[in-house]
Amino acid sequence: MEIASESLEDLKLQTKKASARAMNLKMELHDLSEELPIGWEKIPEVAQRAHHAFETLTLLRARVAALGE
Repeated sequence: MEIASESLEDLKLQTKKASARAMNLKMELHDLSEELPIGWEKIPEVAQRAHHAFETLTLLRARVAALGE
């Protein structure tokens, strides 16, 4: 993942947006699991998007921490 900006404020904003995306995908996975077996074929795609979202969030949080917040 490439982070476009190095300023702390920009990284915090990116982190906030990434957190919202990750939480939405977490809920999408949760909702999908509750509807099983309906929609079982969507599991790999939704899981991959959630994995990527949480990976991005983790990287952004590490960058913010490295800049001292």
